[in-house]
Amino acid sequence: MFHDKVVLITGASSGIGAACAVAFAKSSASLTLVGRNSDNLNKVAKQCEKLNQLQPLTIVADITLETDLERITEETVNRYGKIDVLINNAGVNSISPTITPAEAFDTVMTTNLRGTYLLTSKITPYLAKTKGNIVNISSILSNKPLPMMTPYCMSKAALDMFTKCTALQLSPKGVRVNAVNPGPVKTELFRRGGMSDVDCERMFLGIEMNSPLKKITKGEDVAELVTFLASDRASCINGSCYVIDCGLLLGDASNL
Repeated sequence: MFHDKVVLITGASSGIGAACAVAFAKSSASLTLVGRNSDNLNKVAKQCEKLNQLQPLTIVADITLETDLERITEETVNRYGKIDVLINNAGVNSISPTITPAEAFDTVMTTNLRGTYLLTSKITPYLAKTKGNIVNISSILSNKPLPMMTPYCMSKAALDMFTKCTALQLSPKGVRVNAVNPGPVKTELFRRGGMSDVDCERMFLGIEMNSPLKKITKGEDVAELVTFLASDRASCINGSCYVIDCGLLLGDASNL
């Protein structure tokens, strides 16, 4: 499905990004995998190479640094000569029972929003040439307030609007832009945001019990939706934000 297509994925060293990398590899895509953890990034790359015999380009980079954004763009184009799909997945979280300190707030916004915004602007000219597309990884928390994750919620709400504005802006160039809004997925996001292992397990158990489908969304499930939206099968889908949360936003079915 993605034979001869070049797919650039940020935050590809773990979680949803790694799952997306594997899914695109299964569909024969040529990959650029971007992440901050070199060891994890190389593990994902090897897994992808086994699937399609194509060695991904791995770039250890931080999307909050403009010099790294330049490097991501240049190295991808130098390697492949084009870019067909951009998956903006890199993101961080900060969990606090009180108002988040300014430093933590800035870190979340700089990564989840500013870095994504700037990288998109650098990649757009190449996507215009290939009539490519963008998939932003958002969250159901863009529409559901969770006070202990206020900066994260704010960043994802902004990312949804960025998706819609960019879709309108780039449509004349033939470039589609969509977002995927997962419910909680068992990744390292919550632990890295400051939540303990015990609290994480308790949270996911509660989510599973309250989900109408009585299960939790997996990274692989999100990746399936991402690859669909990035494919030609979704050629008429633009500016949309797709929720994938096992019905969590609907509430507990047992209360009906």
